Amino acid sequence: MNIQPFILNEVKIPQFHTPVAEVLEIFNDHPYSHLPIKQGETYMGCIPVADARIFEPDKPMEDYQYALEGFFVRDTDNWIDVLHNFSKNDSNIMPVLDDDNLFLGYLELQDIMNLFTESPFLNNPGGILVVEKGVKDYSFSEICQIVESNGTHVLGAFISGTENDRTQITLKTGSIPFNALFQTFRRYGYEVVSQHSEDSFSSSLEDRSRYLDKYLNI
Repeated sequence: MNIQPFILNEVKIPQFHTPVAEVLEIFNDHPYSHLPIKQGETYMGCIPVADARIFEPDKPMEDYQYALEGFFVRDTDNWIDVLHNFSKNDSNIMPVLDDDNLFLGYLELQDIMNLFTESPFLNNPGGILVVEKGVKDYSFSEICQIVESNGTHVLGAFISGTENDRTQITLKTGSIPFNALFQTFRRYGYEVVSQHSEDSFSSSLEDRSRYLDKYLNI
C-alpha cells in the first residue's frame, strides 16, 4: 500500500540553528518520541525527547549533533517495512526521504497502525489459526494449498515464531468448518498450535486426559 498519502508536514521541523528551547516547545505541544532535525532541506537525524530535555535550552541543535538518531524510510517503502522501522526504533514519528535524501515530511505511527487494522487480515470475517512445522519442512504454497483444498482462501499469513528448528505460522482464512481444515493440516505433518472449540481432535485429547486423570486418582 502506498504511504505517500499519509506523509505529513503539519509541524515545523527544527533546523540545526534552532535553539533547544524551541524544540522543547514542539515536544510540549505534540506527544512525539522524537523530532526530525534538518539543515536546509537535508535530513540530519532525529532527536529523542528524553535527550532534548537535558540539553541547555539556549544552545542550537547543531551543538548536539552527536545525539541524533539516523532512522528514516523512503516514500516508496511498503507500509509493512515502515511499521517494522517504527518498532525497531521505538518511535512514534518517522521521517520520510526521497531518493536524493531530501526531507519530504514524516509519518505518525497511529496512521500506519490504522492501515493494518483496516486490512483484510483483521477486517474480513474468518478465523485465525496457528500451525507449526520444521523450519525446512513448511512452505507457504503448501499452506495455501491446504486452505484452498478446504474451500476457502488465505486472507493473510506471517511467521509468528521460530524456535528449536520449528516455525510457527499464523494465518487467517475465510469462514469454513474448521475441524476439517485442522485435520488436513495434521495429515500434512503440521501441528495445530492454537486452540479452537471446533477442533474435535483437541476435544478428544482433553476427554482422554480427563479420563486418565480420573483413573490415576482412583
